[in-house]
Amino acid sequence: MVEMSDEDFKAIVAEVLDRIPEPIHRRLVNVAFVVESAPEEDFDLLGHYDGFPVTMAGDGGMIGALPNKITIYRDPILAMCESVDHVIEEVAVTVIHEIGHYFGLDDGKLHDLGWA
Repeated sequence: MVEMSDEDFKAIVAEVLDRIPEPIHRRLVNVAFVVESAPEEDFDLLGHYDGFPVTMAGDGGMIGALPNKITIYRDPILAMCESVDHVIEEVAVTVIHEIGHYFGLDDGKLHDLGWA
């Protein structure tokens, strides 16, 4: 387990988001990224995508839709990691996994691509 302040963890998430390649970053429209301590229903859950994949939006987008939300869960990630480098790696995998859901990929496809 790694102990880390909320601010330091959020800085890691921000750093990972800053490393997203521009062609992908440009396509992340109407998406809010948030950090929460832990999910109520499943402590082993590292992240969660809540919204409609862009594959459902069509040409006009989802007019009037609330922002999509990607949540990164701090406590489960810190509990499973053994070092700060491991935290950075798990945050990166989790962010990419949840962005994959935004682009319409299911867990099976993300697993096949090595992002599960």
